[in-house]
Amino acid sequence: MIPTGLKSLRLFTRNHAELENYNVATKLSSRFHGCALLAAGLLTSFNGAAAYPERPIRLIVPLAANGAMDTVARSLAIKLSESLGQTVVVDNRGGGGGSVGAELVRFAAPDGYTIMTISASSVVHPLMYKADYDAVRDFAPITQLTSQPHLIVVNPSVPAKTLVELIAYAKSNPNKLNYASAGNGSLIHLTGELFKFATGTEMTHIPYKGIGAAYPDLIGGQIQLTFGSIISALPQVRAGRLRGLAVTGSKRAKPLPDVPSAAEVGVKGFVMTQWYGALAPAKTPQPIIDRLNVEIRKAIDNPAVLSRLIDDGAEAMPGTPQQFRDHLIAERNKWAAVIKQAKIKGD
Repeated sequence: MIPTGLKSLRLFTRNHAELENYNVATKLSSRFHGCALLAAGLLTSFNGAAAYPERPIRLIVPLAANGAMDTVARSLAIKLSESLGQTVVVDNRGGGGGSVGAELVRFAAPDGYTIMTISASSVVHPLMYKADYDAVRDFAPITQLTSQPHLIVVNPSVPAKTLVELIAYAKSNPNKLNYASAGNGSLIHLTGELFKFATGTEMTHIPYKGIGAAYPDLIGGQIQLTFGSIISALPQVRAGRLRGLAVTGSKRAKPLPDVPSAAEVGVKGFVMTQWYGALAPAKTPQPIIDRLNVEIRKAIDNPAVLSRLIDDGAEAMPGTPQQFRDHLIAERNKWAAVIKQAKIKGD
C-alpha cells in the first residue's frame, strides 16, 4: 500500500531506493560468489588433470588372461607405463560375458585411475542378456584401439571355391549348410545371421562353447563353415584343412592379401569387424580423458605394438573420444537390429 501525504511519500521513496540498492548489491555479491566458486572448481579440475596420474592406473580386461584382448591390453599397458610415468596394471576380471569387469568399472571413481578395454562383444552382451550397464550411457569413451575382420572358412568338401559360389550353393540348398558359432548370441552367431539377411540364404546355426571347440567338427566335415577370427582360422587354412573364402571387413586384411573382402565381391550390407577400445567411468573429467586419449593413441601406434596387431589380423584404429562414441552407438544399433530381425533370445 502506497502511503499518502508528502512527508510519507518522501520517506517511502527513500526507503524504496535503499531497498533497491540493497537488492542490486546482494545480486552482484551472489553472482560474484558463484563465479568465484566456478573458477575455483575449474582451477581444481585443471590442476588435478595437470598432475594426473599421481599413482598406478588399473586397466580392467573383462575377459580371462591369454586371449586376444588381453594381449593387446598388456602391450598397451607397457607403453602407457613408460609415457605416463606410472605403472599401468592389467587386471583380468572375466565372467558374465564381460559384465563382471564392466560393472566394476562402471562403479569405480571417475578419476582416471580405473579404465577398461572393451570389444564388439561387450556391446552385444547387454542387448542379449539382462545387464544393468550400457556401453554408451554408463562409460566415457577414450578411443577405439583396433579393428579386425573375421575370415569366412569352409570345409574343403563344400563345392565352393569363392564366396560368390558359396552363396549360390547355399541358395540352391536351403539349410543344408551348418555354420558354427562361439555360442548363442555370440558375435559370430550374429554375424552368421547378418550374412543370411544380406545374401538371402538359409543356413543352420550350431552353437559351441567357444569357437575353438567347433574346429574339430569343422575340419571333420560335420560343420560346413564358420566366421572365425583370423588368428584362429588362419593356421587351419595354411595347413589345407579349411578353405578361406573372404574376410568380413570392408577391405582386405594384411595377413591375407590374396583373400577378398565380402564387400569387394559384391555382398552389400554385410560388414563385420571385431574391435577393441578403451573406456573410463562416466563423468571422468574431460582433461583426463583427453590425456589418456593422446597417450593411448601414441602407444597403439608404436611399431612393436603395430607388428603384434598385424600378426593377429588387426590394425590400429585410434581416434577421438567422440569418434569412438559414434562407433559405439552405430555398433549397438546394428546388432540390436540383427537380434530383433533374427528373433534371437539369450539362454
